[in-house]
Amino acid sequence: MKLIFSDFRKGEAKVKVENLDDLWYLNQVIDKRDIVAGRTLRKIKAGQEEDRKQSIAKKPVFLAIEIEKVEFSKTSSALRVSGTVKGGPEDVPLGSYHTFNVEENSIITITKQKWLKFQVDRLKEACQEKESRILICVHDREEAYFAIMKKYGYELLSSIKGNVQKKRDEQKIESGFYKEIIRQLEEYDKRYGLSKIILASPAFWKEDLMKELSNKELKSKIIMATCSSVGENAIHEVIRRPETSEALKQDRISMEFKLVEELLTEISKNALASYGIKETKIAAEAGAVRILLLTDEFIQEKRMENAYDPIDQMMRNVDDAKGDIAIISSEHEAGKKLNGLGGIGAILRYRLNY
Repeated sequence: MKLIFSDFRKGEAKVKVENLDDLWYLNQVIDKRDIVAGRTLRKIKAGQEEDRKQSIAKKPVFLAIEIEKVEFSKTSSALRVSGTVKGGPEDVPLGSYHTFNVEENSIITITKQKWLKFQVDRLKEACQEKESRILICVHDREEAYFAIMKKYGYELLSSIKGNVQKKRDEQKIESGFYKEIIRQLEEYDKRYGLSKIILASPAFWKEDLMKELSNKELKSKIIMATCSSVGENAIHEVIRRPETSEALKQDRISMEFKLVEELLTEISKNALASYGIKETKIAAEAGAVRILLLTDEFIQEKRMENAYDPIDQMMRNVDDAKGDIAIISSEHEAGKKLNGLGGIGAILRYRLNY
């Protein structure tokens, strides 16, 4: 994302969307009652009102709308923000309804009554970070899975299977399969310009693969890790491995795993934690929240249910008390664990007696 202009004291920020990750960030930043302005397509009637043969055509116009609804879909790569028109050309009635489809290369201005600290941090973070260039490959002698790290989780790119049959031919077949994995790694390195490749396997399969690897440049990018199985679950396991922490320390997902694990540890000790809407609300109102954790799925559900206002107020209470707010992606295991607790929880400054 590119931050074209900002004056957070006046509540304004103008940004250009550059990729899908940026839409995920904006979904966490844009709130109900914000004003979003930009160029958009609008159906405009041509001709006089008394003319029954009026034509309707979509025309580009510059509009400002007060947000009532925010929807984000990773599958369609689109962010939809809907609300009532507050400013625009004369042929667009004030108070009429409109939806912006925010996509790659969209330029919008967001105006808020007050920017919360985590929203400013989130926007700056999106503008500073580049797309992730970390690939994870988990494999054994029969299967391999490839995933690219994303700011909101990871994307499974592909999987391949080998052909281990007769015992006397195992070594030859394994060597051929390793070469196939290497070809796939080289292809992804060329496509994404990878900075790191995390190569993980049970037992000694990764060491055997490395013996087959002659590409010195590719080899210099590889960090080896251990996993107990092969499959998509192994990717979750690898993300948590200490061997990968250095490569992932700049990635949001690593931080999100640590926060959720800290919350779960405090819950297990019946100590500095609360979870669920009711208990977390009490903690926020008491100023006891050090870090508020919410999943993006929880936020989206509350918006769809028109029940987001209490959550928004809770976040404002935490921000006023100088607490931190972390939006956890539901795309990975840490987010799924938090969803299992109701999608919301808090790490506390001090213990509360409910």
